Amino acid sequence: MTDSFLYTSPTAEISRPLVEQLTDEYNSRYGEDFGDSSAEMNRYPPERFAAPDGAFVLLLRDGTPIAGGAFMRYDETTAEMKRIWTDKDHRRQGLARLILVELEERARQLGYGRLYLTTGFKQPEARHLYLTTGYSALFDVAADPEIYGSLPFEKFLSGPPPGYVPTLVTPPEGGWKAARQAQLAKQA
Repeated sequence: MTDSFLYTSPTAEISRPLVEQLTDEYNSRYGEDFGDSSAEMNRYPPERFAAPDGAFVLLLRDGTPIAGGAFMRYDETTAEMKRIWTDKDHRRQGLARLILVELEERARQLGYGRLYLTTGFKQPEARHLYLTTGYSALFDVAADPEIYGSLPFEKFLSGPPPGYVPTLVTPPEGGWKAARQAQLAKQA
């Protein structure tokens, strides 16, 4: 059994099974609330995950993708982590942690000092992963995550700047569902 990393694109044929599986997972967890997850998966052009500002990596086992993830430029000093994912048949092996470590090192090499990410409230395993790998929650971890909808995290690769005080997000009034309904009403 040989594991290796492959930097590629989310549109590469080798990436397709993992990207499709992640899209299906988003649909099963959030479909009733957000509809088809294909729009979310296609929100960013693949170039956003390419050098020199981003990266898309797969973890291959004997040539088959078993986990993956990406980042893109958020601002001049921050990379936004996206799509950290493990194949459904290879979970609970610490593979998402391996992807995070690999992406963090690549972001460091590209000069980023801070990482930012969000995960959905229906992904408790992702929330746990980030809380146990040095990411700071930018929300009240004691609150029901559903009121936020999206759970933001950050991590400084070399420690926060002197005097840094994180800004915690405030949940939308009435929770994310009320905010989503208001957004849809404005669009109508």
